[in-house]
Amino acid sequence: MAKKAQYRRYTRSTAGNIVYFSILFLAGAFTILPLIYCVITSFKPLDELLIFPPQFFVKRPTLSNYLVLPSLLGKIQVPVSRYFFNSLFITVAGTSLHIIAASLAAFTFSKSKIRCRKLFFMIIQVMLLYNSVTLSVPQYLIFTKLHMIDTYWVYILPAIPSAVGCFLMKQYIDVSVPDALMEAARIDGAGVVTMYHKVVMPILKPAWMTIMLLSFQTMWTIIPSGTIFSEQLKTLPQVMSNISAGGIARSGSAMAVTVILMIPPILVFLVTQSNVMETMSTSGIK
Repeated sequence: MAKKAQYRRYTRSTAGNIVYFSILFLAGAFTILPLIYCVITSFKPLDELLIFPPQFFVKRPTLSNYLVLPSLLGKIQVPVSRYFFNSLFITVAGTSLHIIAASLAAFTFSKSKIRCRKLFFMIIQVMLLYNSVTLSVPQYLIFTKLHMIDTYWVYILPAIPSAVGCFLMKQYIDVSVPDALMEAARIDGAGVVTMYHKVVMPILKPAWMTIMLLSFQTMWTIIPSGTIFSEQLKTLPQVMSNISAGGIARSGSAMAVTVILMIPPILVFLVTQSNVMETMSTSGIK
């Protein structure tokens, strides 16, 4: 009876559950409100865009903001397919190399016996304090010395190393990959590469799926500043941003562009969301 009473004491009531989930629902609805407004605005005709004060809902939805995009993009010198290829190639290459580099580094920090690995990992943790903007000048100098300006490398190379990816994967390996499993693989004759490929990476699937989502969002929306001058190497978000510079008359088309660019990251999120939740809970990251 005492245990039963104690159990009831720490169990949330039905009213508490209703309040708890209502707060979470309202917080989630508030979070996606800008996304909903962006989608609604992309269907507004010009006269509704000019109304003051602005209205949230659309009265006469239209597809004109989407239908006018081919004519706006048809005036550019390079075909849109080239910009799309650049964005897709950069995103896939940068994300893949980022996952490989982060998993290799995390595997080394977690399971190897090299000297000073704790010191090196402490440096990785210190790197979490720095924003990528602070590295823009050193990166530009490095790209200049290596003659990488106006190449795909200025997109891909900075995306390969990541303190966040290494830290997250290392934490996940510490929790999910026991030393006994590694020892059993070693007894069976598996080398380091085999253990990494056959043992660690399948277990690390939730972690590298999370990294894939984070990296994909960053790489898909990347716009270089001062490193790409050739029109043949520019990305889709960069050329799409030119439409937004047309003033309020093109605000509907700008919202349509934003909706189109949001579709790939949303699809990736829907595929990886369960893995993201598992990774964050297992790695102790809130």
